[in-house]
Amino acid sequence: MDYPLLNVFWTTMWVFLWVLWLFLLFRVFTDLFRDDSLGGWAKAGWTAFVILLPFLGVFVYLIARGREMGRREMKRAEQAEEELREFVRTTAGAGRAEELSRLVELKDHGDLTAEEYERAKAKVLAA
Repeated sequence: MDYPLLNVFWTTMWVFLWVLWLFLLFRVFTDLFRDDSLGGWAKAGWTAFVILLPFLGVFVYLIARGREMGRREMKRAEQAEEELREFVRTTAGAGRAEELSRLVELKDHGDLTAEEYERAKAKVLAA
C-alpha cells in the first residue's frame, strides 16, 4: 500500500486530462457530423485526420473551425428554443381571456343562457 500523495495527485490529473480529451474529441465529431455546410468528402477528410493524428487533428479543427463551431451551437440552441415555444404555443391552446371572450360572444348571440354562462365562466376561472 505504498502510494505517495504526489502519485495520487498525478494519477488524478492524468485521468482528468484523459476525460477532458475524450470530451473534446466527442465534441469535435459531434460538430463535424452535424454541420450541414460540409460535404461528405470534407467530413471524411476531417474524420480521417482526427483519427490518424488525434491531437493535431483536433487542435487544427478547433483552430480552423472553432469560431463557427460556437455559432452553429448557438443557432441549434435558438432553433430548439423556438421549436419548444411553438410547441407550447400550439398545445397550450387558447388562454383564459380568449375562452371568456368566446363565452361572452355565445351569451350575446343567445346560444348560452345566463346560468350556463356563469357555470362555464366559473369553470374557466377555476382551471
